[in-house]
Amino acid sequence: MKVTVIGVAGGTGSGKSTLVKRLQEAFEGDDVVTLCHDYYYKAHPELTYEERTKLNYDHPQAFDTQMLVDHIKALKENVPIEHPVYSFVEHNRMTETVSVKPSKVIIVDGILIFENKELRDLMDIKVYVDTDADIRLARRILRDVCERGRTMQSVITQYTSTVKPMHEEFVEPSKKYADVIIPEGGFNSVAVTMLIQNISSLIARNE
Repeated sequence: MKVTVIGVAGGTGSGKSTLVKRLQEAFEGDDVVTLCHDYYYKAHPELTYEERTKLNYDHPQAFDTQMLVDHIKALKENVPIEHPVYSFVEHNRMTETVSVKPSKVIIVDGILIFENKELRDLMDIKVYVDTDADIRLARRILRDVCERGRTMQSVITQYTSTVKPMHEEFVEPSKKYADVIIPEGGFNSVAVTMLIQNISSLIARNE
């Protein structure tokens, strides 16, 4: 089975998740699996909760990217994997894992997935979601306050101290590796339709 790997990158709150959801729906019949870079945040059992809240989660070193690379390689070789589970409430990796079977389509999603060359080279198509910073911040506040139990003040502090500087240093420059740049991500229906058509023909060629 030839596997097609699609990478979806872009800043926090850019519309990546919405785009990934649209792709999952489009390729449901093709057997699709999604691996989020967020699953692969490093575990820090040696730190207290307070210490973990102060870590920089937007730096490439925050992730166990090698594990993600190994997992994609395994799936491409038709070998099942167990991906880690990360809690954004506890700021730590959980003890449980999730079993993933090999699929025809693998979607890799994350802010920094184009920053790492070994990971980048495993992708057949690389999509960067480009969205204005003020819209991304507004979405980040809504998500983190409503879904992750954060205070608005803590979200804004984290954004100004690490998220924004790391975006400018690592995320934005990685845009140059993209095959396709989509403004507004999953909210851009015209671009999403064109992307789905493009991926469909790529999958057909791989069969």
